[in-house]
Amino acid sequence: MNSQVELQDKPHTGNDMQSDAVVLSCRNLRKSYRQGSNELEVLRGVELEVRRGEKLAIVGASGSGKSTLLNLLGGLDTATSGEVQVAGKDLATLNANERGWLRNSSLGFVYQFHHLLGEFSALENVAMPLLIGKRAVSEAREEAAAMLRAVGLGERLDHKPSQLSGGERQRVAIARALVTHPACVLMDEPTGNLDRATAREIHGLMDRLNRELGISFVIVTHDPDLAAALDRTLHLIDGRLESDWQQGDHV
Repeated sequence: MNSQVELQDKPHTGNDMQSDAVVLSCRNLRKSYRQGSNELEVLRGVELEVRRGEKLAIVGASGSGKSTLLNLLGGLDTATSGEVQVAGKDLATLNANERGWLRNSSLGFVYQFHHLLGEFSALENVAMPLLIGKRAVSEAREEAAAMLRAVGLGERLDHKPSQLSGGERQRVAIARALVTHPACVLMDEPTGNLDRATAREIHGLMDRLNRELGISFVIVTHDPDLAAALDRTLHLIDGRLESDWQQGDHV
């Protein structure tokens, strides 16, 4: 069986959610930071719904709070107020272990820097989320190998990050994010460290995997080509998300 068939036959996390199901949402999301006696309000009532299979870009000026928003959506940081739901579960109602399990099973993360563990091979890096989720070692390695083949790295399974190119390392990071078949993958400047040709290859890879797996993508990016290729673009302006039709070409 080839890797494409293996991936397509894989059940989707979230108990076979319908194609229009909301996999990630937030309501009136606010985040403030204390700076001495002052309070800096970064997010001011963000509202967002991401549906299964949707590809969404979030753009905005440097320092506008895009990465902060992504961390709140992923349960890596706590909001000052408001609600985040992942696969129908309110993060605020979960304890630390439950939030960790939900992140591992329902969300994937890809950053500008790949964050691979240098002492482990590509296969071992990709298998790690499955092992954390208590999957058998043999099954985790088999699924990791299938995902690496799906991203075009079937011949690099035993290579360590130092033996891979920048584009290959980012492909490993994407494979690691997708191997649990999450409801949604959150990406923070995933092609920011890549040359334009390699970035285009990564764009095509994300588009193909989105179509094959039905996984949603929320991507923070400064890359206009990537944003234009996605289903929707939202602009983070003055702490709120605004759609293209509201802001035209304001970035």
